[in-house]
Amino acid sequence: MGRVIHFEIHCDKPDRGMQFYQSLFGWSFNRFGDNEYWVVITGDDSEPGINGGLMRRRHAVDGQAVIAYVCTISVDDVDAIALKVASHGGEVVVPKMAIPGVGWLIYCKDTESNVFGIMQNDPDAH
Repeated sequence: MGRVIHFEIHCDKPDRGMQFYQSLFGWSFNRFGDNEYWVVITGDDSEPGINGGLMRRRHAVDGQAVIAYVCTISVDDVDAIALKVASHGGEVVVPKMAIPGVGWLIYCKDTESNVFGIMQNDPDAH
């Protein structure tokens, strides 16, 4: 079975993108090699989840810089994080919605116009 094992965030301004995610989720970033590529550490290896990468946006595809998957981040309180998104230069692009039996989901854009989801686990969501 295929599992998501990595993600990449493409940024016009990598420093601004790193600051956004560090301030919002506490992620850390380690430069990898000589290129503009950073490994994204999203949490402790003892917890479920994946780490990823952040890089300078490259190459246009049909006039679009990158067409990619949306990654969703587990949070304790989607409402609180949605407020932080705005205060850190991002925006909510799809308001809070229930995923019945799973939880609450909000889609946001970061400072680099990348869409990401935030999900609060709540089996009673409806």
